Amino acid sequence: MRLRLWLVLVAALGFLSVAGLRDLAGAEPYELSKSDIMDPKQLKSTEISLFGVKLGDPESKAMDILVNEKIQGVKVEQEATFILLWDQRKPTGPMAGVRVLDGKVDLIFVNNRFAYKARGIFRAVLNSESPDEVRKLLGKEDYGDENVMGAVLNYEKQGFLVNYLGKDVNVEFTRPQ
Repeated sequence: MRLRLWLVLVAALGFLSVAGLRDLAGAEPYELSKSDIMDPKQLKSTEISLFGVKLGDPESKAMDILVNEKIQGVKVEQEATFILLWDQRKPTGPMAGVRVLDGKVDLIFVNNRFAYKARGIFRAVLNSESPDEVRKLLGKEDYGDENVMGAVLNYEKQGFLVNYLGKDVNVEFTRPQ
């Protein structure tokens, strides 16, 4: 009986230490089409995924998930180094995608056509009406450029860039610098 209690205690401590390490390790995972995270401090590009594909994943995983598995309402095309996702309802241009270089995913992008599938803070970013509205959601960018045509807001430490051009909003996720 005493041994059983000891084993339960050791197992519980092991579980708590793993859970605690996860909290110390950084942000919780953010699936662009499922997660409702609204706190920009929790966002790191290395924890963001597009239908299960993350930065650094091998090309084979990206192909299996994005091309071979059917995603409802999404048409998939591969062009050169990009796997592009199109909205089947209005295929005016890709709404999201990944770039594969050297056998690994090195870029994930989404734009305002993806907003209907996005959840959490990036749904609001993709539907934003101005660069100032993006700043209210994500905070002040590390650096950027704003002119009459639009704005580029670079959140380099978190690994993403927001391009704002009128009604067109694009977000690119890369490894943080």
